Amino acid sequence: MVGTGGGRSNTKADMMPEEEEEDGTMVFKLRTSAYSPVRAVVALALWLGAIHLNLLLLLASVFFFSRRDAALVVGTQLFLIFAPVNDTSRLGCNIARFVYKHALGYFPITLHVQDYAAFDPNKAYVFGYEPHCAMPLGLWVLAARVGFMPITKMKILASSAAFYVPFQRHIWTWLGLTPASKDNFYSYLGAGYSCAVVPGGLREMLHMDHEQDSEVACIRSRKGFIRIAVQSGCSLVPVFCFGQGHVYNWWRPGNKILVSMIRAIKAPPIIYWGKFGSPIPFRSPMHVYVGRPIEVKKINHPTTDEINEVHEKFIMALQELFNRHKNKAGYPNLQLKVI
Repeated sequence: MVGTGGGRSNTKADMMPEEEEEDGTMVFKLRTSAYSPVRAVVALALWLGAIHLNLLLLLASVFFFSRRDAALVVGTQLFLIFAPVNDTSRLGCNIARFVYKHALGYFPITLHVQDYAAFDPNKAYVFGYEPHCAMPLGLWVLAARVGFMPITKMKILASSAAFYVPFQRHIWTWLGLTPASKDNFYSYLGAGYSCAVVPGGLREMLHMDHEQDSEVACIRSRKGFIRIAVQSGCSLVPVFCFGQGHVYNWWRPGNKILVSMIRAIKAPPIIYWGKFGSPIPFRSPMHVYVGRPIEVKKINHPTTDEINEVHEKFIMALQELFNRHKNKAGYPNLQLKVI
């Protein structure tokens, strides 16, 4: 589990409240004096470049390396898939601090917390983040190592497939991510960790459009995270990110059979790219809004009606959060489709 002692202080020193808005919303972003373009690109490459690195290594092994060198490369990749990851290691903590300190200011990502005082550092919360887009990059601003939220124990749940990618598995674990399994979800909440999830998940990629006049949240039928929150007695928190759809270009295959095969292995059903076809995203501001916690009564064996009631409260709170802040975020004509 991620250590939260001295590991957060250096990063937090460069990420302080920028202002308090009239409605009491606290605004956090990276201090401009801490931004370095070169370090930002290195941080983004560490954060998002593992898949491309592995593909280059495999191609080089096939076409350029000797058999011995190719076997060494492939063997190392396989080892990194299964080797234990110590998420409290000094190396991991240093890399995580470097990535968060320099990557968040690249876009930049700004965090707006609607009711900062409502969060109890000693409680666990379930953060429901939307939308997914090509990659939910704004989600990382909630991480404990960033230090914006008054929560020292936080896990971000990501697709299990991401943790079978060499190098990425280690980097993302050090950044505070964990595979999005039901067991992990229950386990971390039970241990007092807050958990951040994207309820719509990869399915939302199938509903993205290039017009960018609307965002989609595929959460009407997604109630698993609600059930877990109710059974754990953890408050739900709606979170919405504006501007995330502009950081990557993307293409979606038209073949439905191919898309179904891709989804079966829990991989993204689209191909996306950033600057010069690389994994480095385009520089476009993102604004992440955190709503007020929705109190949830703990029920060990909730009925369908009880789950539906809480689920509807979450959807309404997410829509209210979106409508309330879209003008301020610079997207007055943007629409939210909840399907």
